[in-house]
Amino acid sequence: MSQARHHGGDHRPARLFRHRVTCSGSPARRRAAVRLAAGTPVLPVLIVSVVALTDLLGGAGMIWLPLLAAGPALAATTNGPRGVLCVGLLAAALGATLGIRDGVPGRELAAVLCALAAVTLAGGLASALRGRRERVLAAVRSVAETAQHALLKPVPATVGPFQVAVRYSAAAAEARIGGDLYALIPTPYGVRLIVGDVRGKGLPAVGTAALVLGVFREAAYDEPDLLAVVERIERSLARNLGHDDFVTAVVAGYPRAGHTDAGHLEIVNCGHAPPLLVDAAGNVVAAEPTHPAPPLGLRALTGHTPDLQVLPFADGDQLLLYTDGVTEARDRSRAFYPLVEGLARHVSDEPSRTLGAIHGELLAHVGGRLHDDAALLLIRKPSAREAMVPEPTVPAAAVPAEAVTRPTVPSG
Repeated sequence: MSQARHHGGDHRPARLFRHRVTCSGSPARRRAAVRLAAGTPVLPVLIVSVVALTDLLGGAGMIWLPLLAAGPALAATTNGPRGVLCVGLLAAALGATLGIRDGVPGRELAAVLCALAAVTLAGGLASALRGRRERVLAAVRSVAETAQHALLKPVPATVGPFQVAVRYSAAAAEARIGGDLYALIPTPYGVRLIVGDVRGKGLPAVGTAALVLGVFREAAYDEPDLLAVVERIERSLARNLGHDDFVTAVVAGYPRAGHTDAGHLEIVNCGHAPPLLVDAAGNVVAAEPTHPAPPLGLRALTGHTPDLQVLPFADGDQLLLYTDGVTEARDRSRAFYPLVEGLARHVSDEPSRTLGAIHGELLAHVGGRLHDDAALLLIRKPSAREAMVPEPTVPAAAVPAEAVTRPTVPSG
C-alpha cells in the first residue's frame, strides 16, 4: 500500500487556475490548455529576458550575450525538446538583435549564435533522453504499484468486529514494496492477521514475503487452529528458503462468537517484536511471548515450537503490530524512535488517525526518510454502543431501492 502524505501551504492560486482551465471549452481544449500550462518554459524565458534587459540597460554588448545560453540549458532540465527549441530560438533572435544594436563584430556575434545553437541542440537531446527515462520510470512505478496491490492488498477500514488502519513505507521509495508483510482477513474461524519481516531486502525479500502471505491466506481459511496455520507457513518456508533465510512474524487471531476463546486474542510470536496492547483507558503494554520461538524457517535448527498465547481483548482495546523498521528508526543523535511513548501520546478512538500521527512523528524523527521498510497495523474493538447504527428516519417508501446501502460501523 502506498503512503498518503499531506503537503502544507496555500495552493489556492493553482486550484483557481486549474478550475478556470477545466471549466471552459471542450475536453480536448481543456487537456491542451493543461499541457500548455505545464510545459511552458517560464523560468528559462525569464532568464533570457533578464539577460536581454541587462544588455539593453548596460549596453555592455559581448559581455552579456553569452549568458543567453543559460536559457536553453535550463529548459533542458524542465521542459521537452520543443520547449528547449523555442527558448533557443528566442535567445538566438534576441542575441542577434542585441549584437547588431551594440555593434558587435560579425565573427564574435557568429560565435555567440553558434554557441547558442550548440547548447540548444545538446539541451534538446538531453531533454528527449530525460523524457524517455521518466516514461520508463513511470512504467516501472506502475508495475510496482500493481505488485504492491497484489502482494499487500488494501485493508478495509472495518474487518469483522474491528476498526483497522495500516501504514506501510518501503525504504526504496521508487520500489513501493519491500520485505515487510501484513495481511488481515476474516475467516470461518474468526479474524486472523499477520505482520512479518523478511530477512534481507530487494526482490528476494519480496518473493519470500509473497510466499508467506500466499500460504497464510490459504491456511487461515483451512485450519481451525492458529498453530496449524503457523505450521503450514513453517513447512512451506523450510522447502523454499535457503539455510540463512528466515522470517520473523506475529500471527494473531480473534475467534468468532461461540468459540471457547471468544473475546480473547490468540497470538503466536515467531521471533518478532512483541505487539502492543492498549486498553480502553489508554495504557500501553507490550505482549511479550511467554515462550519465545525462533523465526519462521529456523525451527529445524533449534527444535523449539511456538506456543499459543491467549490474551483478553475487551471493548475499546487496541492491538498494534509493527516491524523493526519502526522501532529501529534513528534520529541524527542515533536514538531509536520510542514507539511505546508515541503510541501512548497519539492513541485515539480512530485507528487511522492514531497511525497517521505516529507515522508523521516517525518521519520527523528520522529526518523525512526511512532507511528500512516499516509496517504498522492497528486494530481496535469498538464497544457495542459505538457499533450501533441508528435507524433511518426517512420512510422506506420514499427511498429508491438503488439508494439503499449497507450500513457500516462508524470509525470512532
